[in-house]
Amino acid sequence: MEIERKWAMQAAPQLPPRCRLRVEQSYLSLTPEVRVRRYRDLDSGQVRYDLTIKSEGTIAREEVIKELTEEEYAVLAAMAGGDPIVKEYSNYDFEGRVLEYSAVDPGRESGFTYAEVEFPTLEEAEAFRAPAWFGRETTHEPGARMKEYWRQTRLAD
Repeated sequence: MEIERKWAMQAAPQLPPRCRLRVEQSYLSLTPEVRVRRYRDLDSGQVRYDLTIKSEGTIAREEVIKELTEEEYAVLAAMAGGDPIVKEYSNYDFEGRVLEYSAVDPGRESGFTYAEVEFPTLEEAEAFRAPAWFGRETTHEPGARMKEYWRQTRLAD
């Protein structure tokens, strides 16, 4: 089970990053959400790949992640077609939790930034009070999921 909240954070946190990645993300299906990702660590250069399947939902949803080989990723990404979504991703320690910040499609007119925090329980997620610098919460906003961004920017006629 993935339990997370999201915010339209306008700038990267003023904290030292734990890691920095370039992520390429493509969707094979939007319902259920099925995506493939390529991660490149910007510090070590290491690359990894995965397939993720997510159920519908907002703050809590089922999630299955399977590691892929480079060859499997290439085949599945080609099936998705089009350009992958590119994320410049960093994560940070914040009050004993991991704060994930992403700049989506930097340099594109449609690009944007956001942050998310994952929680071990729904109760913790609901009790969390984000500081004002997190920005507007988007957890429950219709259309605020990455799959909707894919639909709008990659599947548009």
